[in-house]
Amino acid sequence: MIPKEKKLILIGLYMYICDVHKSSLRFHCQRFSNNSNPEFTDEEVLTIYLFCGYCQRYFNIKEIHTFAKEYLSSWFPKLPSYQTFCVRLNMLSETFNVLVETMIQSFKPKDCDSIISIVDSMPIVTCKGKNREGKVATEITSKGYCSTKNMYYYGMKLHMVGQRREGTLPFPEMITLTPASDNDLTVFKSDACHTYPERRCLQTRFTAISLSLMRTIRLKCLLRIKRLKGNRKFSNRGRKLQETFSRKPFLKSDNLSNPFSTG
Repeated sequence: MIPKEKKLILIGLYMYICDVHKSSLRFHCQRFSNNSNPEFTDEEVLTIYLFCGYCQRYFNIKEIHTFAKEYLSSWFPKLPSYQTFCVRLNMLSETFNVLVETMIQSFKPKDCDSIISIVDSMPIVTCKGKNREGKVATEITSKGYCSTKNMYYYGMKLHMVGQRREGTLPFPEMITLTPASDNDLTVFKSDACHTYPERRCLQTRFTAISLSLMRTIRLKCLLRIKRLKGNRKFSNRGRKLQETFSRKPFLKSDNLSNPFSTG
């Protein structure tokens, strides 16, 4: 049995997924076989996966299936075997992209800043070590370096563009996964740069090429300088960079031969 509060969450989640599936998700998981209407529906697969992750903090598929089998069998009597559940979940991989986009638009807070966006990333580590090679998901992973943690690793990067919110964490506008070797700004230029015109973008470092591109679509670039641990003041290099990037906004310029020009 699960508590009453979680029962209400489960019911609300299932109803929401059914509504979204009826309006948009069903077009991304259509079946053209004789098994086009399975007894255990796609809505139930998504509900179990999201409910166990959100309420029970289970992120391993085996744990999710075991919990559903032991505590949610009365809610989902047609729950298949673990192997079938994994297959069904993998078949819905593209559906999750559409579901996340819909949820971001549906639950967007009112205090999001429509002008300032924050670009950042975090490592997803499958293997640590400078001279080691990963053996997990080698087709989508690569070797990279995380300067924040001073760590070489094998894995992926989770990139995010988020809208600034005062006094709290930013709200994500775009989330994407890439191999660990991809730079943040390379991903931003290819996937999101032309989606956010007339925006101010916060990052830790910019290159001449990225500044030139951003200026052509009227993006304002703000540089964040990190202090070294134990130092209360910026270094001379950090102070000069801060002065250079803070004097005037990087607006559209006809002089692309000099990307650091502010005119």
